[in-house]
Amino acid sequence: MTRASAGYVLPGLKAGLFALAMSGLAGSMAGTAQADIPAAFRQAVAESASADDAVARFYRENGYQAIWTGADEASRQRRSALLAALNDTRAHGLPDRSAEVNGLLQQMQQARTTRDFGLVEAALSKALVDYATDLQTGLLVPSRIDDGMVRKKHTVDGASFLAGIRDAQPFAYMRSLVPASPQYRGLMREKLRLEQVLAAGGWGPAVQAKTLEPGEQGPAVIALRNRLMAMGYLPRSAARSYDAAMVQAVQSFQADHGLETDGVAGAGTLAEVNKPVSDRLKSVIIAMERERWLTPDRGERHILVNQTDFTAKIVDNGDVTFETRSVIGKNTHDRRSPEFSDEMEHMVINPSWYVPRSIITKEYLPKLRNNPNAVGHIQITDRRGRVVNRNSANFAQYTARNFPYSMRQPPSRSNALGLVKFMFPNKYNIYLHDTPQKSLFAREVRAFSHGCIRLAQPFEFAYALLARQTEDPKAFFHRILNSGQETKVELEQKVPVHIIYRTAVVSSKGRAEFRRDVYGRDAKIWAALERAGVVLPSVQG
Repeated sequence: MTRASAGYVLPGLKAGLFALAMSGLAGSMAGTAQADIPAAFRQAVAESASADDAVARFYRENGYQAIWTGADEASRQRRSALLAALNDTRAHGLPDRSAEVNGLLQQMQQARTTRDFGLVEAALSKALVDYATDLQTGLLVPSRIDDGMVRKKHTVDGASFLAGIRDAQPFAYMRSLVPASPQYRGLMREKLRLEQVLAAGGWGPAVQAKTLEPGEQGPAVIALRNRLMAMGYLPRSAARSYDAAMVQAVQSFQADHGLETDGVAGAGTLAEVNKPVSDRLKSVIIAMERERWLTPDRGERHILVNQTDFTAKIVDNGDVTFETRSVIGKNTHDRRSPEFSDEMEHMVINPSWYVPRSIITKEYLPKLRNNPNAVGHIQITDRRGRVVNRNSANFAQYTARNFPYSMRQPPSRSNALGLVKFMFPNKYNIYLHDTPQKSLFAREVRAFSHGCIRLAQPFEFAYALLARQTEDPKAFFHRILNSGQETKVELEQKVPVHIIYRTAVVSSKGRAEFRRDVYGRDAKIWAALERAGVVLPSVQG
């Protein structure tokens, strides 16, 4: 939205048409007392708004008083602010709505009767509610795109948007609808930057090589040098060899893209270096949509698990106060970690592992059929919790449907959950936990679990959580740990947990970082956004 000295200019609109439409509205509604709403106006608003509960409720509670079609300056300002915002939706990675703007202008221009103006009134209100809802909660429904995206979007009250623009300065109110999180603002800036790079032709030719190492020379090294300069990782240089400055630039690039920072441009690094600007722009637009799905109130203290980054963080008042590597679910349909938010309620020190039914029937039952003493480190228990004598059980008679037993691994250092688990009870049976498989944390891509999130530093994670409720969290934790007894420790303050999936993020220093689409979910989101009308600037004409 652009403000001019004598009013507001709507980019891309014909000023004469806009002025004509507005003057027609003002003239036709002049002299209409707010306390005496014409029946035809009231009926038109009621009929047109009946399909939208929020809009209908607003007008019932508002006594069907007009907020858009009045002759007063406030109504004119509301119209201008709304149409300007609708004409600028692409700034947020939303579908272009200029055709809708022109349709509204045409409807306003052609309005003649009181009923016509009632229809205009309702149309403008529905346009605001649709725009504000898309902007604050997202365009898409996550679960319709991928069954692992089980996140439920936060809800908004459409009537509150109408009351808001009625009671506030219109342009300021429309600006207030933009998600206020630092991450969203940073993504908007990165989107604009990438659009400028795209318009200028991108980052130059791709690097034609399988791998490049320090000391090498040749056309591929020069292409890598040029691309790193264009991306901002290397100062202007005429060097023709893979020198120390290029090693440092490659390491910085690797750090920003979740790669091993060895300074060698191997196949993985070059694949990321050669990603076109358009791909990075898509990631940013997708991240903006994902950011809209999250509730604005993340929690003063919250836990953030970014699956594509393989990290788990504790965030206090916007600052990361603890961070550790993580392992997420394996990239198969039944093991991918889901995306959702919940609240951590307690931790269990020296936990038992109660084997999920899916693992029992798919992995362990076939082994037990062949050998009743297989997976001997795990107890088989009946419905009363009693340990079953393996030699007296005929496992061959059971199938996945009728297997009557449960399986449990008692607390130990070799327990699948390690020595501590962190619980936020949910129907997906997902939680954070320790693991005896420490070597996996050295991998670059860490997708190996059955769906739960494994932590590289679970003890330190526990200390950080307990620090708010005990003076010596380390001593408290180890006193219980050394007992060997399975112990539930309640958190005095529940901590929100947000398991997210972001291939584009903006760091606290304002630098964009990118990750690989581990589960292919972002590709599905982009396809859905395209179907909804989102396009890149290069194909908008």
